[in-house]
Amino acid sequence: MNDVIIEYQKWKSQGEDLRAKAKEYHADFGGALKAPPSVTAFRFKTGKTKKQSAGPAKPGASEIKKAAPPAAPEKKAAIPVKLDRKTVGLQKRLQTARKKLEAAKAAGAPTRDLDDRVYELEDALKVALSAD
Repeated sequence: MNDVIIEYQKWKSQGEDLRAKAKEYHADFGGALKAPPSVTAFRFKTGKTKKQSAGPAKPGASEIKKAAPPAAPEKKAAIPVKLDRKTVGLQKRLQTARKKLEAAKAAGAPTRDLDDRVYELEDALKVALSAD
């Protein structure tokens, strides 16, 4: 029984010693162990690269806009079907996707996703026009 009490007292004194050392270490190194704010404030931002690629497209976009309106009447003349809101929306999205594709090609950026998007919109437009 005495052995158990003696072991408990040793364990308790070791715990107190460790707590005292921990307080010393915390006082000495507690502030220095904190990560610098520049590391903790860092956030991965994918949108920034997209905005940069969109920046050079603005001068080219005005050129595309100048070239796009003559093409639109030809499409309307070729398709005598009355366009509903869905097809008009698809056409606008297709024009926007084409502008982005041209801007990406001019910037030398990868265009696979944009090619796929243009293809999907063209298919959706064909389906919408054939359904009417």
